[in-house]
Amino acid sequence: MNILIENGRVIDPGQAVDREATSLFVVAGRIAAIGEAPAGFVADEVVDAAGCVVCPGLIDLGARLNSIEAELAAAVAGGVTSVVVPPDADPPLDEPELADRLVHRGREIGKARVLPLGALTLGLQGERLSELAGLKKAGCVAFSQAKVPVVDTEALLRALEYAASFAFPVFLHPQDHWLSRNGIAHDGEVAARLGLAGIPVAAETIAIATIVQLVRDTGCRVHLTRLSSAAGVALAKAAMAEGLPLSFDVGVHHLLLTENDIGFFNTHARFQPPLRTQADRAALSAAAAAGFAAICSDHTPVGADDKLVPFAEAKPGATGLEVLLPLTLKWAEQEGVALSAALARITSAPAAILGLSGGSLAIGAAADICIFDPAAEWQLTPEALKSRGKNSPWLGCQMSGKVRRTLVGGRVVY
Repeated sequence: MNILIENGRVIDPGQAVDREATSLFVVAGRIAAIGEAPAGFVADEVVDAAGCVVCPGLIDLGARLNSIEAELAAAVAGGVTSVVVPPDADPPLDEPELADRLVHRGREIGKARVLPLGALTLGLQGERLSELAGLKKAGCVAFSQAKVPVVDTEALLRALEYAASFAFPVFLHPQDHWLSRNGIAHDGEVAARLGLAGIPVAAETIAIATIVQLVRDTGCRVHLTRLSSAAGVALAKAAMAEGLPLSFDVGVHHLLLTENDIGFFNTHARFQPPLRTQADRAALSAAAAAGFAAICSDHTPVGADDKLVPFAEAKPGATGLEVLLPLTLKWAEQEGVALSAALARITSAPAAILGLSGGSLAIGAAADICIFDPAAEWQLTPEALKSRGKNSPWLGCQMSGKVRRTLVGGRVVY
């Protein structure tokens, strides 16, 4: 099908494109031209994008699919065309058949693309390696322990050595098991006042320091997920400046919220890693604004009953797929970040981390497209969410930025 998207502001951060009131042409599921129609083009469908931004579909580096149909519907409603799925499913994604089944099911549903992370170790137990080559062949884009640490440092060293020998990227959540195992919130004044067990920043920095040294020794390409502290950012940036094959991301909620948003035990504000201080939030924001960090939703749908309990017993996490775009826009406005630079954090930057050709409107690229009205306002309510997870610290708030259409491979999926 040939699709003409006209009158929109076309922004492609990866190609340094930002054109007002122009046209985008899609032929046979791929980007054919921007501005002038390709020879012989006849549109089967015309989309008027007046007042809207037309950009690459968002790539989310971390989204759990507790109910795959609902969460993929939530993804495209949020303009997300590719979701990276951590391996801590039930059962863990430690066998090629499981990964293949997940990818196949995603294709059957026909919404967002599903990009699984294979389990680095069997059962995520941190002991024996999974069948990495088979998992890669089955469609896994990288390997991970999700948020389950490898306690045995020697086992992690051997895993990174093996991954490096095949140029397999590894996603690691930097959190020291012993310093974080009993923690609930950031180890600071708020946790002390509320009587909550703390997780110190050292839980993150010790883990990062260990990982950086192992990357230095093995040459393995490692992506650090969900950094939460200024000290952690400083360590990661220093490693990147050294030329090590390291990257990192930040959860969008950590760019806007701090430990103070726990308030009086607001379970919607319980995250893993925890929300930290204003200084930590500022450092995360500066890293994202400067282009060091990608931004992800850390989408974790949690049942209502799992939040209607005391704070210490509540499951951590919040819904994120449908608010990744508006919260990124909110962050950009708050911090004075240009729209193109903000969109890069959720399109071209994640694509580069994954080593994929997505996140772009380059001629010949797959037509994964998000069309959104940046001025449209809507209220975040449980009823407004397609995700099974209705939990969010932003419930009842006004959001700016509404997705009007989402295309995946040239098909309108929302």
